[in-house]
Amino acid sequence: MSKHSRSPSADDPLRHPSAKRGRQIDEEDAPLSHLETFISDSMPASDKVKPRNILHWFRSKDLRIQDNKALSAASEKAQENKDSALICLYLFSPKDMEWHGTSAARTDFILGTLKGIREELAGKNIPLVCVTAEERSDKASSVLKFAKDNDISHMFANIEYEVDELRRDVKVAKLVAEEKEMTFKPMHDQTVVLPGHLTGADGSKPMKVFTPYHKTWCKYVRDNVDELLTLAPEPKANSDSSKKALSNLFDSEEYAVPSLPESKQYPPCQDPAHIRKLWPPGHTAAQTRLSHFLSKKVKTYALHRSEPAKDCTSRLSPYFSSGSLSAREAVVACAEHNGNSYDFSEEGTGVGAWVREICFREFYRHMLALYPHTSMNLPQNLKFEGVIWEDKCGDKKREEAAEENWHKWVEGKTGYPLVDAGMRQLNSEAYLHNRARMNVASFLRTNLLVDYRRGERYFAETLVDWDLANNTQGWEPSYTVFNPVAQADRLDKEGEYIKHWVPELKGVKTGKAAADPEGRLGPKEVDNMGYVRKCVNFDETKVRAVETYKKGIRAVDL
Repeated sequence: MSKHSRSPSADDPLRHPSAKRGRQIDEEDAPLSHLETFISDSMPASDKVKPRNILHWFRSKDLRIQDNKALSAASEKAQENKDSALICLYLFSPKDMEWHGTSAARTDFILGTLKGIREELAGKNIPLVCVTAEERSDKASSVLKFAKDNDISHMFANIEYEVDELRRDVKVAKLVAEEKEMTFKPMHDQTVVLPGHLTGADGSKPMKVFTPYHKTWCKYVRDNVDELLTLAPEPKANSDSSKKALSNLFDSEEYAVPSLPESKQYPPCQDPAHIRKLWPPGHTAAQTRLSHFLSKKVKTYALHRSEPAKDCTSRLSPYFSSGSLSAREAVVACAEHNGNSYDFSEEGTGVGAWVREICFREFYRHMLALYPHTSMNLPQNLKFEGVIWEDKCGDKKREEAAEENWHKWVEGKTGYPLVDAGMRQLNSEAYLHNRARMNVASFLRTNLLVDYRRGERYFAETLVDWDLANNTQGWEPSYTVFNPVAQADRLDKEGEYIKHWVPELKGVKTGKAAADPEGRLGPKEVDNMGYVRKCVNFDETKVRAVETYKKGIRAVDL
């Protein structure tokens, strides 16, 4: 087997199956299909099991009590029997966080959100317990044990579309099915329109290109508002007697929201207090930010959204990725701002342009459902699996040079100011403007020709808003190459963004000079400012990347 098809180490977080296996998973072994088929064929129907205690299982993508489909359904089921109580659970798996590379900032944000939810639910006499799975292999059994110990008859949860999480749910479903008088109902909640639902003109195949998907999505949403955008009610309170009966779940330290694990402490380049101030957790913070965006920023969003120095974006991505704010809530708020119109087809308007970004998030989940291999360290276009990256080429000198360039990229010292500004913002704020994300990703996978999976992983390990579907699509190898100098000339004309994050260039007089100090002021001036020279030649490395991509693609036999 080629060294490029699979990492030899089982502990390597970048290991991946072969391209052929990835294609087989998509076509014959898709875990979402396995889950839905098993639930349909083998799980007792909800109405066939007498309600006892009801469990809602929170995931890291549905952390809210408002407009939460599974939580609302669980509450409704609990109301069917006066002796039933609603219990909520969050499965805390530190080794899962290690495996997926979850950043300290995102972990902290999730735990802070859980503390707020626990208080909200306690006000309704509903306990939220955090159950810890010490090993990744313990996840399914840990949930089932809690369910059995607490007389659970019905378990509800919202579906996550990544392969690992779907396979976990299949295991849980099989364990539940072996029990008597217990059932498990996974529900779709992450999107307005179900992944895989929108098809081409002939209705036979799901759509795979964003522009027609967006057009169809807008029309479908506009024509089905009641079905798609009726918000789920909050859970109803448990009785006082239920709270007394479940007092151990409220009071036990065993079930408290855990502290930030030792392995997830903030790196020295990040100030935890500053990060927490930038990203206060919870649904209330999300709603406040959404309201501010719609009232103060959305008018100029379409015009300035790609300019990283402008404060015109919503900065809601951490709330979407954690589920602190639902896509439905956001779209409904946009409609209210839009004169109660659900017609978002006009991209030139601020609201239409922003809803298009919500649609993009939905499209990425749609593509993840269609191509589950993309959550397994494989490119969507499996032909790119044949690319031989500089850091894995087998030539010692080239690999050492690639490793040196990798560290320059990480530290924001490539000599390309827009790239360096982006990486320094990322390292400081655990966040990065979307246009800067595109540029730093393009630079690593094309001009440095370093395996894109390393950059993808670094984003996961650093971003507060990391989301697998978005992240993998953003890092997808392609022939699109961003020129960071041209991008800065167009989108940071005065050099404000660059000068803020690259203070070595604060004294540069023009935006043009800030975009390319070495090319426009000369290497000696760059040295005098204390900045770094370019680590590679853009034009030469662009040609090299295109040639390498073409050669790699030709080498793959699917």
